[in-house]
Amino acid sequence: MNNTSQVTITQRRSAGSRFGHLMSQWAVFFRGFLEHPKMVGSIIPSSRFTIAKMLAPVKWDECKLFVEYGPGVGTFCGPVLERLRHDGALIVIDTNPLFIDYLNRTITDSRFTAVLGSAENVEQIIRDNGHDHADYVLSGLPFSTLPEGVGPAIAKATYDVLRPGGAFLVYQFSAAARDFMAVHFARIEQGFELWNILPCQLFWGWKDEAA
Repeated sequence: MNNTSQVTITQRRSAGSRFGHLMSQWAVFFRGFLEHPKMVGSIIPSSRFTIAKMLAPVKWDECKLFVEYGPGVGTFCGPVLERLRHDGALIVIDTNPLFIDYLNRTITDSRFTAVLGSAENVEQIIRDNGHDHADYVLSGLPFSTLPEGVGPAIAKATYDVLRPGGAFLVYQFSAAARDFMAVHFARIEQGFELWNILPCQLFWGWKDEAA
């Protein structure tokens, strides 16, 4: 067998491996959606366009702790870890044990911690992991379908846990999240990403530096 043939076979195996991983990831995500449709924002993970736009305002050199609510199968986890400083940390929180188990099996980065729990308890969760505040918090939770009282509780807990100058990053199919955010965040920037299934609204709520 010549070198060209060996390279071709290797490339095919690599492509097959990536395709297999993608199918496995989507299968887990779809199952999670079927089991808990009100807690999963979409039937399909976010697009790379949404990821890039959502994370663009983050000052990564100043980010020691990044928190994500509802990570699903880790669509944002890889991009966050790629940008995160070497001594930083990423804590993700999800109420679905299926997703937490999948993430713990597929992400081996020492900066990564997956917690089975509710975003309402973010302050206690980060304290349990050795932190007293977060620099940025990302959420794809569907605020419009969360149980009554949960959305406001998450918005308040997030504001309280953020350092002054930090931000709450939210992507949604509706503007419901902004109503919850506006109670606490005086400055909210808004964007839109068409290249996503479905197109989604983006919000960045900034905590006042003087807070």
